[in-house]
Amino acid sequence: MRILVTGGCGFIFSNFIRFILNKYPNYKIINLDALTYSGRLENTQDFQKNKNYKFIKGNICDERLVDRIFKENKIDWVVHGAAESHVDRSIGEPAPFLETNVFGTHVLLEAAKRYGISRFIQIGSDEEYGSIEKGSFKEGDPLHPSSPYSASKTAASLLCLAYFKTYNLPVIITRSTNNFGSYQFPEKFIPRLLTNAFLEKNLPVYGKGQNIRDWIYVEDNCWAIGLVLHKGKIGEIYNIGAGNEKTNLEIAREIQKRFPNSKIEFVADRPGHDFRYSLDCSKIKKLGFKPRYSFSEALQKTIDCYVQNKWWWKPLKEKSEEIYKNWGKGQR
Repeated sequence: MRILVTGGCGFIFSNFIRFILNKYPNYKIINLDALTYSGRLENTQDFQKNKNYKFIKGNICDERLVDRIFKENKIDWVVHGAAESHVDRSIGEPAPFLETNVFGTHVLLEAAKRYGISRFIQIGSDEEYGSIEKGSFKEGDPLHPSSPYSASKTAASLLCLAYFKTYNLPVIITRSTNNFGSYQFPEKFIPRLLTNAFLEKNLPVYGKGQNIRDWIYVEDNCWAIGLVLHKGKIGEIYNIGAGNEKTNLEIAREIQKRFPNSKIEFVADRPGHDFRYSLDCSKIKKLGFKPRYSFSEALQKTIDCYVQNKWWWKPLKEKSEEIYKNWGKGQR
């Protein structure tokens, strides 16, 4: 099986490639990544020499390159994870999100249609549903994105479903809750708090810290995507979550317990900040999915990774801080 993974040098999909290469040693992985600020070759260093792994530097919006990759590598499946994904960046500069997340998805869908691939997994986001005060969103619920980022991901999902309905393209969509884990870029909430704690800086929390997210360890999400890839039904959507709903303040306090000298700092809120994301994950549980890590276990594994790999995150830390200058310090 030959799988094209887009965005495989980023946080989630470097972990996904590692998972696939370990679990399915006969599969061949082609990783297409533009190596923008959050795509790091260092994330793939442990499997770069694997005989079944191939890296191609390039942009998913490059139609000629994408066509050549499909043709030369005889792609069977696509796992489309490449995306501009940081909400704060999208508020400051929406255009790159529309180009990559919408037009880039269109380019891949056209190539997939042209070359007759048998599976196209579109990686969506819980943010496509918008905020919910009570209960949890099911896959068929209306979409109400709030930010340019989530709007672009929603557009991409709808485009994929249109290709399924119009062209019978074998599309499946996943929408996961907030991921965390090893080698996540320091601009994201949990790694930002962790790296601040290491540097003896304050732990910034938006507003009063009452916004709620469900947190899933990245390795659990990779396992779930693998289940959908192999067992998911064409044309369906699968929510992926771990049932770890916590306020941002609770997360900050969890980290503060491990770094008692850290102080929590309440800062200006993000524009249009959704209050709560929550997904009903009954559907993917029927495929056999069950999170393998508790939140506490996963957080400790994440801390251990950042302690052991300061060489990786320290050069990135200063760059990631630049995005908060317009409206104070913040998080995803």
